[in-house]
Amino acid sequence: MTSRMESAAATRRALLEAADALLDLGGPEAVTLREVGARAGMTRGAPYRHFADKETLLIAVGARAWQDIEERARALAADPALTPAERLRANLAAVVDIARTRPYLYELMFSRPAGDPEALVRAARGSNEVFVETVAALVGERDARRYGALLMAGVDGIANLEAGGQLDGEKWGTSADELIDTLVAMVARHGANG
Repeated sequence: MTSRMESAAATRRALLEAADALLDLGGPEAVTLREVGARAGMTRGAPYRHFADKETLLIAVGARAWQDIEERARALAADPALTPAERLRANLAAVVDIARTRPYLYELMFSRPAGDPEALVRAARGSNEVFVETVAALVGERDARRYGALLMAGVDGIANLEAGGQLDGEKWGTSADELIDTLVAMVARHGANG
């Protein structure tokens, strides 16, 4: 027999999955609480029992994405077959992959919701700590946060240039993957030269 808490958690998961799908289809404008309820096969009012408003729902979607990144980063960190540089590359590539395959989610993850501007910053803390540990394995504890911020700024720029079709062709003649490799090599060189 399913407990009331398990049922509520399952309903919440279904609502988040529906919101996730709607976000992918048409961005934040496509996500309405009523449509989320309908898409989840529930009453259109069901989401209102779990989320105060659309912004709260979208924050939950973004927070869940950050949790997924953290879980992936922890799995990479625990893989003894990977070098620190390979772990770093995989983490950066995961960010670009989200920007490539789920651009609305990517934008949401890095947004500052009006009602709680720090909500997604808080949601990203766990993945950020794992990322900083990954960077520290290459450059040391002292420089890890500075290099981590530089890497995230760089990968965000790479993702945006790629999304705008600015990387390949005559303008830059490169790819996101080549630029990620370059970032990792630069950081690894710094670590080696310490």
